[in-house]
Amino acid sequence: MENKEIKILLAAPRGFCAGVVRAIDIVEKVLDKYGTPVYVRHEIVHNKHVVDDLKKKGAIFVEELSEIGDPSRPVVFSAHGVPKSVPTEAKDKKIFYIDATCPLVTKVHREAERHHKNGNTIILIGHKDHPEVIGTMGQIPKGKIKLVETVSDANNIKIDEPVAYVTQTTLSVDDTKDIIEALKKKFPNLKGPVKEDICYATTNRQDAVKQIASECEMFFVIGSNNSSNSKRLVQVAKKAGCANSQLINFEGKFPIDEIIKCNKIGLTSGASAPEKLVQDFIEEIKKHIKVSIKEFANITENVTFKLPPM
Repeated sequence: MENKEIKILLAAPRGFCAGVVRAIDIVEKVLDKYGTPVYVRHEIVHNKHVVDDLKKKGAIFVEELSEIGDPSRPVVFSAHGVPKSVPTEAKDKKIFYIDATCPLVTKVHREAERHHKNGNTIILIGHKDHPEVIGTMGQIPKGKIKLVETVSDANNIKIDEPVAYVTQTTLSVDDTKDIIEALKKKFPNLKGPVKEDICYATTNRQDAVKQIASECEMFFVIGSNNSSNSKRLVQVAKKAGCANSQLINFEGKFPIDEIIKCNKIGLTSGASAPEKLVQDFIEEIKKHIKVSIKEFANITENVTFKLPPM
């Protein structure tokens, strides 16, 4: 074991996407401009380390506006987006808010509104109870937007045409493709987005995992349990050929006993996980065994989003 070396295949791109960077920047800039505390409705992004860091800087996280202790303080809406009822409630309560919804989620909201305005019933492909799904469904009057989670749901849904679909931005590209194909068979005149809704960062991270998963004995995705895009990366790694793929959130036991038995492992991180956690993971392995790292750069990302007025 002394001379053994583990090869880590490091997927790129990984970690923060432009929407996450923008959302964190918004909270930090609001804190700088208005002082503490600043309220944030729902976790700004789904990562405990990011949330804990912002708490230390003076952010207070709430699930509903009714939990805000001091309505004279600013509130930031999370990157996942909110139903239309939330900004309406904020205005009624005279609460100053800044919307950190990812622009790619806002694009889905506008698409859903456009399809509704044109007389279509909307099918939203997504995961029930995810805040992004709740936000998108809240753009359209109840009953005019239906949720589909699986191919089976798509085959069984009953809607009178005309029908259009939109999707959550953080889904598995392959699974979503199968659901869309099932919907198109059922609804030949189904309308869709001009440009697909699954965001560039989700697609790029899944493609990078597909490139290397089959070479690995274990594959690790660093991210939180409530992070949709991170959980999809685990699914993608399994489907691409690494059955022993798992999510690492640093809250449970570190699986070093399993890792040191491997010759080659894969590593990536979800779009809301800081790069520091990737490096911490590698450093932890180095305490027990020699490591060599090979990075596989699938594509270079240079997307940035403007900050809203504050």
